[in-house]
Amino acid sequence: MSASATTTVDHAFPVHTLDSAPPGARRAMEATVKHLGHLSPAVARMAESPELLEGFLTLSGAFERTTLDPLAREVLILAVAVRNACHLCVEMHTATIRALGADTALIEDLRRARPPADARLDAVRVFALDVLATAGALSPGALDAFLAHGYTRRNALEVVLGIGTYTLSTFANRMTGAPLREPAADPAQEGPDAG
Repeated sequence: MSASATTTVDHAFPVHTLDSAPPGARRAMEATVKHLGHLSPAVARMAESPELLEGFLTLSGAFERTTLDPLAREVLILAVAVRNACHLCVEMHTATIRALGADTALIEDLRRARPPADARLDAVRVFALDVLATAGALSPGALDAFLAHGYTRRNALEVVLGIGTYTLSTFANRMTGAPLREPAADPAQEGPDAG
């Protein structure tokens, strides 16, 4: 990686390195490298706004601490990512939900915006989409339907946190054109681990 930022072919947002990023973004970038083992393309672009990057990382950390179980959180994230057509988030969170042991049918249903067979998980998806569609005003019966599947009012507000967090990242990723992986400088290095 060079010390200077490069710009994507199709977009005007720089792909920052630790050296080229605004000083306010470097700590968050270093933490991401430590956590992931590499600098993700999304973080390299979000770094243009240290406030955006810090905000997303703070919110995603808070969302991970909610009382929603990990599978329900990933269902929500995929629902938002699919709705907002963020290919990067769909791919990243498909890998995450798969690592949680989700079956192929659930993953395919979520990726295709179809109701999954698991009614409790579908309740999260449906509720999140209703919150988005109504800007939080909720359709009649939406909260009751969500609660009827064992969720709580606290969970309902945690859904709002998840929506806010992943709307921020999906919009930023789409605006900056963040790919799943950066193309390798040497085409011979292209592959699943490149980037």
